[in-house]
Amino acid sequence: MTDKIYDMLIVGGGPIGLACGVEAKKAGLDYVIVEKGALTNSIYNYPINMTFFSTSDRLEMAGIPFMSIGNKPNRTEALEYYRRIFSHFDLNVKLYEAVNTLEKQEELFQVKTSKGEYLAKNIVMATGFYDLPNLMNIPGEDLPKVHHYYKEPWPFINQKIIVVGGANSAVDAALECWRKGAEVSMVLLEDEVDQAVKYWVRPDIVNRIKEGSIKAYTKSRLKEIREHEVVIATPEGDVTIENDFVLAMTGYKPNFSLLNQLGVKLSEDEKRQPEYNELTHESNISGVYLAGVVCGGLNTREFFIENSVVHAGMIVKDIVQKSEVKSKK
Repeated sequence: MTDKIYDMLIVGGGPIGLACGVEAKKAGLDYVIVEKGALTNSIYNYPINMTFFSTSDRLEMAGIPFMSIGNKPNRTEALEYYRRIFSHFDLNVKLYEAVNTLEKQEELFQVKTSKGEYLAKNIVMATGFYDLPNLMNIPGEDLPKVHHYYKEPWPFINQKIIVVGGANSAVDAALECWRKGAEVSMVLLEDEVDQAVKYWVRPDIVNRIKEGSIKAYTKSRLKEIREHEVVIATPEGDVTIENDFVLAMTGYKPNFSLLNQLGVKLSEDEKRQPEYNELTHESNISGVYLAGVVCGGLNTREFFIENSVVHAGMIVKDIVQKSEVKSKK
């Protein structure tokens, strides 16, 4: 156990976690960012050819320009931009160090990680939501041919693949794999792909489905996955087709385990939204703050990088003000 006490320990080294580190450093706080994977690990795990929905200027932080070739940056440009943020501010980030337990002991938090232990006066949870895929909970989902994360189309050349889902990640995977020679079928819960699919991509997938290049089973669900085939429940009954790979682009959810350890309350409705003060982003547990998409619980479409960067300043301002009040007593 170290004797050092940090003013602020940030869990998560994504864009919002880095923004919290920048604000903490500017305010003269002693902080550390603990990240279980690579720097901006979620973005690193995005599909290699992914293009952001937001323009680069909307993603800027800390007064550092975000330069991209096109109006909308891609994954590589984003990785480089956040690396520059990390380097420019010389942020104190511990990479490949998973937080295992958090426990409040009187006025301090004891944090145990895969590499050591920390003491901190405040905890900022900036863990995002890309850790845990939404499982279909069907037979065969644990087969090696099932993937909940998609990187690139090359492994699926000349293969029969099923893409489950109708949002951006599913549409990108379906189009890329089809263009590289895969035989692609999509399984959609609704009667069409999501209306929120990137506006420059949606007409492409709609036309590919309309012309029959990509088969779409609408108002359907994947019922069973077998070694060489899948069973799809459709309005007309079960359909069995040959299959080599399943790309289950069913979305992701926050890991609530650390919030539960700290005692952060979650709403009892389907959102499972953590309780926090919208002005300070402090949760119902004193000294525990929430930043980024974790604030939305299972509603992962409410918070994005561009509208969550401001959380960092709100959190640091509250921590500084509380520290000043204590010092006057």
